[in-house]
Amino acid sequence: MSFHFFNAADGMSLSTEGGLIAAGEGGLRVDLGGARLLPGLINAHDHLQLNGALPRLKFREGYRNASEWIADITPRLSTDPCLLEHRSRPRVERLRAGGLKNLLSGVTTVLHHDPRDPVLDEPGFAVDAPAPGGWAHSLALDGDEAVRASHQATPLGQSWIIHAAEGIDSAAALEFDRLEALGCITPGTLLVHGLSLSAAQQDRLVQAGSAVVWCPGSNLHLFGRTLDPDALFQQGRLLLGSDSRISGGRDLLAELALVQALTGWHDERLETWLTEGAARLLGLSDRGRLEPGLRADLIALPPGLPLAQATRADLRLVVVAGQALYADADLGEALQLMPVRVDGRAKALARHLLAPEPGLELLNPGTSV
Repeated sequence: MSFHFFNAADGMSLSTEGGLIAAGEGGLRVDLGGARLLPGLINAHDHLQLNGALPRLKFREGYRNASEWIADITPRLSTDPCLLEHRSRPRVERLRAGGLKNLLSGVTTVLHHDPRDPVLDEPGFAVDAPAPGGWAHSLALDGDEAVRASHQATPLGQSWIIHAAEGIDSAAALEFDRLEALGCITPGTLLVHGLSLSAAQQDRLVQAGSAVVWCPGSNLHLFGRTLDPDALFQQGRLLLGSDSRISGGRDLLAELALVQALTGWHDERLETWLTEGAARLLGLSDRGRLEPGLRADLIALPPGLPLAQATRADLRLVVVAGQALYADADLGEALQLMPVRVDGRAKALARHLLAPEPGLELLNPGTSV
């Protein structure tokens, strides 16, 4: 279905056709009531299968590095009731729940950091999850030679992703030097977390054309601190990720609010960072701006509400590749969406996306999520 969204802030209007932003005023007319249109948000790091109703977890006061966290959680995968219940669900359902989590927070593109599953490429998946050129989990889990082989197998010019420098001790700090010695710090390399990077290491990372995916909520939860993002941000080498719910916040909007509290960065800077800036750094030239010919990934915010102060219940509209999937209740019938309640607010959601999600409930009696 094609749309023409009008009565947006500053008199802006926008049409969609065939999944792209279109010129002209064709399609079903949708009155946004003065809402402000933005490109869809880009989440640069999530483990989609580790979301849903999972709580934040840790099993000691704090950790020195990610290996300690992995050592704590691995044996509990087969003993902890919460983790056992979650893992009893088919992986496809867990991945779909992760997609829904992201959609509800205005994310239209997410980088999934785990083995690829066909469901991510299905037309009905909630968000776009482009495959990176290559990835490894970490030096601790994969080992040096497997990490080097993964990097070497990544096509030139494409992203290669790895957890690195995730911790506050010397073992975490030395991971950058190990990756550098393996030839893995190159253009397109994305280090997830980078918490223990020194200023000198950050300089070498920038010079190499690599970048860091910052997950401040996860860092603070597990390690009690996070990185100083200013230098990487100023040089265009910083992305934002939500991580999964077992260590990160509820969603990318929660992470964005945390970023503003930590940095004081102004709203316009934050909005550009999660849209046009992220698309540019990830090489996604088909999104990130509201221009004809680009993907019709967009969100609408209520008048006067800054993005960093918004919650998922505040979003007036979320469109992914031209499909209106989540909206305010007053738009739901025209957009052929199901009436739901999100965090106590009447909203509307695409029927095929209904799934168990904390804070989401159907408004139609007799229908179960």
